[in-house]
Amino acid sequence: MNIIFDTDTSMEFPEEEFEAIAKDIASYTAERFKIPYECQLSFTFTDDKGIAEINKEFRNIDSATDVLSFPMLEPSEPGDITGITEDDPDYFDPDTGELLLGDIVISVERAYAQASEYGHSIKREIAFLTAHSMLHLLGYDHMTDDERVIMEDLQEAILNEKGYFRENE
Repeated sequence: MNIIFDTDTSMEFPEEEFEAIAKDIASYTAERFKIPYECQLSFTFTDDKGIAEINKEFRNIDSATDVLSFPMLEPSEPGDITGITEDDPDYFDPDTGELLLGDIVISVERAYAQASEYGHSIKREIAFLTAHSMLHLLGYDHMTDDERVIMEDLQEAILNEKGYFRENE
């Protein structure tokens, strides 16, 4: 998986470690859903101010959030990209041939606050936010209770399978 990382914050954080966690979870999620193509993903670490600006611009919500997902795919069913083929140029980078999954933006500031609030490590929080966002990029959502339960179960399975457990459980 080709992940293009960007950092848009002056906040101090272990950038290489967070990138490694994001790559681990994103790559594993793509494998778990049997995506048959090399994939490309854009990933930005920012702070609350930066993510609030993006949230306002693209969602018309004037507040910070933990993670934003901007999918490039439109699967017929969540997690099922069998209908997406290399014949559809909208989904593939013309230079590399990679499947364009989309963009993930994480507020590192919010991730630290949530890790503390939920009583687990920052590593687990970055893994959780990446798994959550990857599921959005693959067409999952949590607008209804049924969708929420499906997404939560998938997130937990991915995190547990990769060894990112809650310390307080």
